[in-house]
Amino acid sequence: MGLFTRTRETAPCTVSISHRFEELSAHVRFNNGAVVYPGDEVLVQGPEIMAPYGEVVSEDRTAVITRASGLERLWTRMTGDLEFIELCEFSFSEEVTL
Repeated sequence: MGLFTRTRETAPCTVSISHRFEELSAHVRFNNGAVVYPGDEVLVQGPEIMAPYGEVVSEDRTAVITRASGLERLWTRMTGDLEFIELCEFSFSEEVTL
């Protein structure tokens, strides 16, 4: 990883899609132990996975991990908390707004 350069690597992965009343989720687990760090991008190869209602579908795929440059990783760490706080803005009030 350089200060200005990005690198790419491929990793085998398992994609699990849950489409149930109790849970609606999608998870990617890297089978080779790869770890994704702040600023990295992951693109799972292959066609879209559709899970019928009430089922959990798992498929083995290949993922392309684009590693962030040193500068991008630093920027993500510096600004990530601010973006998270923006997502957490909420209020408790008894008024109903229309």
